[in-house]
Amino acid sequence: MTGLPTGAGWGGLVAATDPVVRLTPQARIVAAILAVLFMVLILDLIRRDRLLERYSVVWFALGLAMLIGAAFPVLLELIARAMGVRDATIALFSMVLLILLGLSLNFSVIASRQAKQITRLAQQSAIESTGDGSDVNQRGTRDSKGDVKSGTPKSDMDGGEASNPDSPDAGGV
Repeated sequence: MTGLPTGAGWGGLVAATDPVVRLTPQARIVAAILAVLFMVLILDLIRRDRLLERYSVVWFALGLAMLIGAAFPVLLELIARAMGVRDATIALFSMVLLILLGLSLNFSVIASRQAKQITRLAQQSAIESTGDGSDVNQRGTRDSKGDVKSGTPKSDMDGGEASNPDSPDAGGV
């Protein structure tokens, strides 16, 4: 392995130089403002009931991480060294990619769980409506809206309510 730069190793897995952070003060200010705006957006979505609190925790934590990264770029250097990369932007990009993959997996699991729950509720509703259908054959029929009609016509003498021969107070007066 002569002729290769120090640290190049097999596949270049070892960082050749110290990590470099190239954030100007203007870039840090813009990043901090964007992080604060992101957190305000999250709070506004919660306030308008567009985002549930349990999901907002993850997004708010990411906003805080963006703010901390903008305020303390030295942390990016430490992370880059720990990852073994020479440029902090590569480390940042890798972390963001992993976070997005994790969020995507998390939301896929949630969507799968909700799809199973919807299927179960639809099946349960179908079973319950089938159970109601057997009662309808004994008591009456369904009208066009699906409401149960009694087999006995309404009477004007009892206030417009249909008389029910099965009720306990229908014993005869």
